Amino acid sequence: MPTCKCTWAAIVLAAGLTFPSLVHAHGFTGDRFFPPTIATDDPFAVDELSLPSVTAFDDPSADGIPATREVDWGFEFDKEILPHFALGISDDYISQFGRGQPSTHGWDNIQISTKYELWHNDPHETILSAGLLTDIGGSGSQAVASSFSTFIPTFYFGKGFGDLPESAGFLRPLAVTGSLGQSFPTSSDDPNQFQWAFAVEYSLPYLQQEVKDIGLPRPFKDMIPLVEFSLATDENRATKGLTTGAINPGILWETPYCQLGAEAVIPINGHSGSRIGFTFKAWIYIDDLFPKIFGHPLFGKD
Repeated sequence: MPTCKCTWAAIVLAAGLTFPSLVHAHGFTGDRFFPPTIATDDPFAVDELSLPSVTAFDDPSADGIPATREVDWGFEFDKEILPHFALGISDDYISQFGRGQPSTHGWDNIQISTKYELWHNDPHETILSAGLLTDIGGSGSQAVASSFSTFIPTFYFGKGFGDLPESAGFLRPLAVTGSLGQSFPTSSDDPNQFQWAFAVEYSLPYLQQEVKDIGLPRPFKDMIPLVEFSLATDENRATKGLTTGAINPGILWETPYCQLGAEAVIPINGHSGSRIGFTFKAWIYIDDLFPKIFGHPLFGKD
């Protein structure tokens, strides 16, 4: 890992170890637990650690260059700095395997995120947040990372349907989370993008605990099936109007101290990829494992 990445990770981790305070539950609005999802960021500004994250997919061919197989190994760490305001750092180690071409390997650019929870409505299981994603150009390997930076102001939302009438029954475990972002690259050659993503989830733990105990055994009673849609539409340059992205059906498995998730990655068109890929991600609930250290803001109280 490059020295700058080690430095950033050390700073953020040290911050999390410095100011213990009161513990609060992550990912809850009312009775609804919104799990962290793989392809779309969740709307909560909380302490989270994702390690590892593995994604394998085919990059599409372009300008006479054949399609390549790409495998990304990543991590993400988020720390609540002020009540409902979190700072995060993430990165991926990228390996690209060309057909008839030499393989390339290296770290992608560091991405720094900020997120603030704007509004909660517990009875209606609703949360709204806003933040900024910053891809720091030149912080990664020249073999795989861009030299320019990109800024993405982003709006996040989550809505559970537990407020439906009891007659709705088995619809109440449904929930939707998503994000809407606008990218601003510092390169004049790359297009601005409207980035839109959402996840449709069906919480079996919510079904068992809040709707009706239908006697599901473990591990099924701890699973959340979902489908994610991660899309981006180019707004200018030569590709204006082009939408790329993937549809990711999969499942999340909850335990008291971690979450495991796996999804297929299905490209929506030939510009997005040539074959179905897969992604796997593990989250470590550091606020539950280390409640004296994580699960609270560095400054102020919830």
